[in-house]
Amino acid sequence: MFELEKLVRPNIRAMQPYSSARDEFQGEARVMLDANENSLGSAGPDRFNRYPDPHQRAVKAALAPLKQVEPGQIFLGNGSDEAIDLLVRLTCRPGQDRILILPPTYGMYEVAANLNDVALERIPLTPDFQLSPEAVAQIVASDAKLVFVCSPNNPTGNLLHAAAVEEILQGFRGLVVVDEAYADFAAAPSWTSRLAEFPNLVVLQTFSKAWGLAGLRLGMAFASGALIGYLNKIKPPYNVSEASQQHALAALRDAPRFEQMRQELLRGRRWLEDQLSGVGIVEQLFPSNANFLLARFRPDATAVYNYLLGLGIVVRNRTTQPGCAGCLRLTVGTPAENEQLVAALRDFKR
Repeated sequence: MFELEKLVRPNIRAMQPYSSARDEFQGEARVMLDANENSLGSAGPDRFNRYPDPHQRAVKAALAPLKQVEPGQIFLGNGSDEAIDLLVRLTCRPGQDRILILPPTYGMYEVAANLNDVALERIPLTPDFQLSPEAVAQIVASDAKLVFVCSPNNPTGNLLHAAAVEEILQGFRGLVVVDEAYADFAAAPSWTSRLAEFPNLVVLQTFSKAWGLAGLRLGMAFASGALIGYLNKIKPPYNVSEASQQHALAALRDAPRFEQMRQELLRGRRWLEDQLSGVGIVEQLFPSNANFLLARFRPDATAVYNYLLGLGIVVRNRTTQPGCAGCLRLTVGTPAENEQLVAALRDFKR
């Protein structure tokens, strides 16, 4: 049976969190002289001389009904990367514990492990980038503190089979972190709908992809209220700026724009899939549930990458990733950018 208290590092259970001025006073006041802010105003834009809400209450209140969760089940951070780092620090003792990853996958999981002196256990996906029954059995048997399950996966673009993920959730003794950065492009329900069933489930999402707010650096984590409480306990006090909170609220109020962009990107993905399937140097096009395509090129993907770079077209070379030999990752762009990419690939001379 999963017990969060046993998974959290003892020193974190015992620690007293930092209490900011905005934790100790909330609400409106005529004279605010508690936080050593500049009461004269801002040197730059207005309204930024005061510290932001450390718990981002307004953003969470707007986000909760959209995600069909409670505000207390939401953590907001400096991109999903902050949540990844905090989850590792929350559960893993440096030099003693380890996390589990499923390569090829998002590189920040390994960076967070290395930064925190935490060992890595790697269980590779199959050649078609799925979880084999043997891999699921290995994960369930592992005593790693957490496993990162990226679905849709980066850099491959595919959803991992839900039955395999559910088996991991039922059997793994640590935290199961399902990274859904690209979930808005997938025709599958979010794992946030299963939070009540699995106390060891953490779901990561982001404003960087479908919302088009990569420059804000605003990531989301959804989990039990108890786990979110621990993340809030160990995060920096003002980890999300006032500007990021205000822009996120504006985006959440403009849901039609979000849906319009999402649909346009899905049309662009379908167009690219159709066009690239007829390009001679494309040896294999992998199915995608994200806003990018992974394609295997012949005879030399790096030569294709350098050729595109020479034309001012930047894609991602993934040839060194496990299972991705000869592969480039192609983000869905504007219709004009997609046409430029396909035309350039058709003109490539071997």
